[in-house]
Amino acid sequence: MTGPEPVGVRVRMRHLGEPVALLFGRLGLTPNGLTLLGFGITVAGAALAGLGLWLAAGIVVFVGGAFDLLDGALARATGRASTVGAFLDSVFDRWGESVVYIGIVIGCLNADFNLGAILAAVAMSEAFLVSYARARAEGLGLGGGSGMAAVGLAPREVRLVILSLGLLASGLLGGVQAAGTTTGTGTSTGAWGLAADSDGARVLAAALSLIAILATITVIQRIIHVTKQAASSDGK
Repeated sequence: MTGPEPVGVRVRMRHLGEPVALLFGRLGLTPNGLTLLGFGITVAGAALAGLGLWLAAGIVVFVGGAFDLLDGALARATGRASTVGAFLDSVFDRWGESVVYIGIVIGCLNADFNLGAILAAVAMSEAFLVSYARARAEGLGLGGGSGMAAVGLAPREVRLVILSLGLLASGLLGGVQAAGTTTGTGTSTGAWGLAADSDGARVLAAALSLIAILATITVIQRIIHVTKQAASSDGK
């Protein structure tokens, strides 16, 4: 059995979301409906990031991400879990995550903060590798179930919290601006937007860097986990 503590954290989070999920169920929403609603909210958060409304983006992105727990909790609590629902949940989770990073890239480019755009692209790439490593392993019959989801430092829940807090803190600290940016002209000098000129930009860059680093470590951890599991299976 792999990673009992992370699995326990996931279970507790899902239990906490069950009352809210059941409330949405009583309002007539289905698990797939919650999946689509969460995706729509996440897209709205991405649009806010693209507009440079970082504080609002952090709040909305976190709310949209919370539906990742609610749709599954509702499906289990009402006995409506299905293969199609699980497929849609995974696809729209990845889709929503990518849209948020794209929104951040656009928001950083609009602020001439090119470093932020680069870090967002790197974080998105590494986050997708985390998900791909799990999907590929499970497709090969290795590390299936919650065991594989618990492997690594930065599953989606952790990335969501770090990203949301980064966006929130960035907004509270004045937003994003590149070093050398001249207010009103949108131009930057010297650093080509590769250095931050505000605390908000520094915090966002730190959050994106942390996601990229932890996601990379997670991919390596999952590679090691699957390699060991495969070697154990081949040796039987």
